[in-house]
Amino acid sequence: MTGYGRIAGLVLLLMLLAAGLAAAPARADEPVDLELVLAVDVSGSVDPEEARLQRDGYVGALTNAKVQAAIHGGPYGRIAVVYVEWAGDSFQRIVVPWTLLSDPTSIEAFASSVAESPIASAQWTSISGAIDFCARLFEDNGFEGTRRVIDVSGDGVNNRGRPVEWARDQAVAAGITINGLPILNDRPNPWGGSPTLDLDGYYRDHVIGGPGAFLIPAVNFEAFADAILAKLLLEVSGRTPDAWPGTDLAAR
Repeated sequence: MTGYGRIAGLVLLLMLLAAGLAAAPARADEPVDLELVLAVDVSGSVDPEEARLQRDGYVGALTNAKVQAAIHGGPYGRIAVVYVEWAGDSFQRIVVPWTLLSDPTSIEAFASSVAESPIASAQWTSISGAIDFCARLFEDNGFEGTRRVIDVSGDGVNNRGRPVEWARDQAVAAGITINGLPILNDRPNPWGGSPTLDLDGYYRDHVIGGPGAFLIPAVNFEAFADAILAKLLLEVSGRTPDAWPGTDLAAR
């Protein structure tokens, strides 16, 4: 075979391979009842003890029998979750990547990964940066949820990055719901500054948004565990405080 013939044969082979790849069906995303981003504040106003209380609150809620029953009770019986920590506009960190939660083993493994990961911290509080970062995590994550939710918890207002309303509105326009868990705190921050007043009102007016968006305030870090348990139950079940008799929670 001449050199020209070998080149022509190679070109033909490459064309056939390309055609075969194009004809191959794309891998379908796995259907789940919920795609949930847990976005947790680790800014400088959160001391190591408070950071650990937050972690323990999520671990306890995820392994709670009621939450596990809610996960199993959906049409698909499974959800996808990713755990993120954030602070200023240049600090967002995936602690545990997207994971399918479908049975006690997968749920407990995810919770253990959350509990065992080192806790980092950084200065400033950029809720807008956290929302922008978390909204991008839904792209090509391998899951197709009937709902997409970012669950933002924090103890302060946005003080870095673009206005939080801009980030919220862009995420909502993309079909994402943002729920909030403001941690109310009456103690001065580590630099002696005054605590944020009416943080739950701030979250209600500026942070949460989308269909069925709601917030659950924690009166302090010690109350965080109970607040996140109630919040996860609502999010996993696809309900809102208004549709949950006997709750004293805040909906948008």
